[in-house]
Amino acid sequence: MINTTDFTERLQKVITFYEETASSFAEKIGVQRSSISHILSGRNKPSLDFVMKVLHSYPEVDLYWLMNGKGNFPSTPKTETLKFSDSNPDALTQIPNLGNTSKSDEIEKIIIFYKDGSFKSYEN
Repeated sequence: MINTTDFTERLQKVITFYEETASSFAEKIGVQRSSISHILSGRNKPSLDFVMKVLHSYPEVDLYWLMNGKGNFPSTPKTETLKFSDSNPDALTQIPNLGNTSKSDEIEKIIIFYKDGSFKSYEN
C-alpha cells in the first residue's frame, strides 16, 4: 500500500524541482487545481490516472520513486533513445555507432512504442 504522506512529499519535490506552482503543475499534467490541492493536503489519494499523467508530463520522474521512494529523482536515462521523424527519411541509415558489436550481439527484437499506448514488435 502506498504511504500517502511520503507520496505527497515526493510530489512536492517534483513541483519544486520544476519550479512550478500547484496551479501550473495541474495545468501541465491536465488535472484540476483542486486535485493537486486535495492530494497535497492528504484529503485524497492519487489515482492511477493522476500518477500516469505526472509520468507522461515529466519523463524524469520514475514510477517506483514516485510511488514508494525507491530509485532516484530526477532519473537518469539508462539507454540512448533515437528519434526518427518523417522529415528525415534517411534516419534509419544514420544510426550512430553504439560501441563494439560482434556476431553474438545481433539484434533479437525491436519494439516501437506509439504515443497512443500501442506498440509493434519486430523479431529477427
